[in-house]
Amino acid sequence: MKSPRRLLPDRSWIIAVVMAGLVFAGVLIGSFLRSGGDDSFLCSLASKKLIRTTSEYPTTPAQLQAIVHYATSRITPQQNIDEITVTLDVFRGRSFSPANFLVFGLGFDSLMWSALNPRGKTIFLEEDPSWVEKVLKDAPSLHAHTVRYRTQLKEADEFLNSYRKEQTCSPAKAYLDGNYACPLALTGLPDEVYATEWDLIMIDAPRGYFAEAPGRMGAIFSAAVMARARKGSGVTHVFLHDVDRKVEKAFAEEFLCRKYLVKGVGRLWHFEIPPASNMTGGQDENSWFC
Repeated sequence: MKSPRRLLPDRSWIIAVVMAGLVFAGVLIGSFLRSGGDDSFLCSLASKKLIRTTSEYPTTPAQLQAIVHYATSRITPQQNIDEITVTLDVFRGRSFSPANFLVFGLGFDSLMWSALNPRGKTIFLEEDPSWVEKVLKDAPSLHAHTVRYRTQLKEADEFLNSYRKEQTCSPAKAYLDGNYACPLALTGLPDEVYATEWDLIMIDAPRGYFAEAPGRMGAIFSAAVMARARKGSGVTHVFLHDVDRKVEKAFAEEFLCRKYLVKGVGRLWHFEIPPASNMTGGQDENSWFC
């Protein structure tokens, strides 16, 4: 997901094994269904709600491309295997259901994220147009958009100290599309991003390691607004990487909230944020995110 500016040691074989295991599991189940299998075994599967029609399990082009890519490339994702597994476990818990998955960042792990959500909607948001062009040239099946951010990392403390003065930044009145008054609201996203209720949101971009970089302040704030606006059932899973950095940690505690933090592994935090309608306490104009 990160741009090529920062690379980690080779872990491609680990990622390839994970991806191959996912595909093998789908093929194995499909094989039992097609062959008839043992009746008692099939009944056992049915009792556990694991039987689906074979049409739900065909291997997708993204999965096949991901296996080949990670098995042959020495360039690996920014997240380590333990951090990746946090998100993988959420997909496993969905019983193979397709999800709406929004990912801030496009890069070396994008094929993997897309492959973990076969037949679901996975959209990537990236700040660098040239990088989008480069990645999509090698992986045209990915769905990505270029996004322009209105913030710089050096402004993070100022935003944190002043955002409450703007009512359209408050949880009761916050919105994203066209909210130019709130500097943390991401106003330049594609229409399909605003129109979709996201089941999972991964924040591993934009860049946030030098003063003029956009920083992740807007991405974190906007993820919180999206999660709180959810109309469907269930929570929104928000994953934030690089929480060892000051800005990521401070904005996560301000907008994503410690009380919704369900797991932390390495430099990754996993939040489960309920919609505002399910939160305890009134959401009036004087209330704030946490």
